[in-house]
This record gives sequence, structure tokens and C-alpha cells, in this order.
Amino acid sequence: MEAIPGKDYTKRARIIRTAILLGVIAIFALVLLFNSFYELNEDEFAVITTFGKPTVVSDPGLKFKIPFIQSKRIVSKATKGFAIGYDIRTTASIPSESVMITVDYNFVNVDFYVEYRVTDPIKFLYRSEDPVGILKMLCQSYIRDTIGLYKVDDVITTGKSEIQASIKDKILTRLEQEDLGITLVSITIQDAEPPTAAVQEAFKAVETAKQDAETATNNANKYANEVLPAAKADADEILQKAEAYKAARINAAEGQASRFRQLFEEYAKYPEITKQRLFYEVIGDIFPEMKVIIMGKDGNQLQTVLPLEPLIGTSDAGNSNE
Repeated sequence: MEAIPGKDYTKRARIIRTAILLGVIAIFALVLLFNSFYELNEDEFAVITTFGKPTVVSDPGLKFKIPFIQSKRIVSKATKGFAIGYDIRTTASIPSESVMITVDYNFVNVDFYVEYRVTDPIKFLYRSEDPVGILKMLCQSYIRDTIGLYKVDDVITTGKSEIQASIKDKILTRLEQEDLGITLVSITIQDAEPPTAAVQEAFKAVETAKQDAETATNNANKYANEVLPAAKADADEILQKAEAYKAARINAAEGQASRFRQLFEEYAKYPEITKQRLFYEVIGDIFPEMKVIIMGKDGNQLQTVLPLEPLIGTSDAGNSNE
């Protein structure tokens, strides 16, 4: 029997259609498979939208979503940054961003680097069209506002830390009000300098003078720390000697006062005898080598007065003097 050409053609056409259909089904199945699973890294958020309602997935690993019904958007958890005042790729200055005026009416070039991090990925994606752009505008506004409160010398030299802290506080307060799902990590002055070379040299000279003054102060403090202990020790020694001298003089004065009281008591009892005794004592002090001997009427020695010896027969001596 001869084959019927029409039947063969029809059979081949059915086979081709079936193969094409199976291919389409296989491709569709692969598409579904690839759209059903995704992998989330540790430094990423996944925002899954189901019929317009977003949810956040933050745990890393292989995840499943319903294809064509759920959609995902990946948001980084990592800290990112941008520059203000210069191009971060070429480091070329951007005068429209960097040139500012200070409170003492001087111009200054100030470059900043801003670091931020996403805290709420849903608000970050849907609260505004460009939250990073809003953050940059807030930074530029508060930077100019704050720089305008300081003198140029503070901006270039000693006031950088205070300026950075003030700008950061203002921006964080504003971000809480805006609630953009983003927070400021840090804002740092990268460079600050006068806009002209002559002014730059003048400020360098001022900074050098300040450093020299600080060095001189440190050296003076070092010398003071070395000298003061010895001076304090000398002062303590002098004070101790003075206290000892004071105590000795007080004791001597008290001894003399006690002796005077005793003499006065003796004088009150025997005024004439005490007068003679005091007289002989003074003469003994004035003429230490002189010797005085009291002789009786008959020429006999009654008493040696000077040098002073214990008086014997005081009443007889008194009578003989008479």
C-alpha cells in the first residue's frame, strides 16, 4: 500500500505543535521556578509586596515567594556615604557646595563626608521618592547654618569637632520628624581651608604659632612638675625648722617667765636678799672673770660672792653688808 501524503503531514504537524507546547510549558515552569526563590544576604533587607501590601524579610538565606503575585525589592543594610563639597571619584572641589561664609564675614572652603544607614526599608522605599537626596539637602542646609555661627579660625582649626557634633544633632532631630526610614551615622569635615593661597598661608602661620605655644606650655608644665616637688620639700623643711625654733623660743620664754615668777615670790618674801642675789648675778654675767669676796670686820673671809657659790649664812652676809 502507498502512504497517504496528507496523513503524514498532519501527523508531523501535531508532533511539532506538541513539542512547541511542551517547550513553552517548560520555559514557563522554569520562569516560575526562578521567580519563586531568591537568596537574601546578611547585609540586605527584602521588601516583599503582596497585592500592594509590603512586608520586610531580614533573615538571610534561601527564600520563597509566590511568582507574579509577590514582588521583591532588595535594600542594603550596610552603611553608605556621599560627599558634600567635592567629587568623591575625582576629589575635584565643587565650589557651589563647599564655599561658605562664617560669622566674621570670611569665606571658607569646607568639605564633608556623610555616612547613613537604612533603618526601615519600607519607609525608605515608599515614604519618599529620593530619601538619600532629601538627606543630602538637609545636610547642606544645616552645614551652612552651623558654619555661619562660627569664626573662620574655629572652622579651620579648633572648632571642627564641635561643629560636626552640632550639625549631626540637628540632622538627627530633623530625620526623626521626617521619618524617612534612614538615619545619619556620621558627618565629618574632610577638609577646611581659606579660599585664597595668601589666607591659607596666614592660617598655617597661626596654626604653627599655636602649636609652638602648646609645646612651650607643655615644657613649662614639665619643668614645673620637676621643680615643684623639690620646692615643696624645701618648704616643708623650712616649716619644720620654723616650728622647732618657735617651740624652742616658747619653751625658753615660758622658762624665763617661770623663773621670774619664782624670783618675784622670793622677792616678796626677802626683798633685800633677793636684790643682792640679782645684783651679784648680773655682775657675774658682766664680769665673768671677776672674783668678789666679802670680808668681816675682823678681816676674816665670810663669803665668796663671785663667782657665785651657794650662799652660806645669808643672814650673816646681809648683816655684814650693813
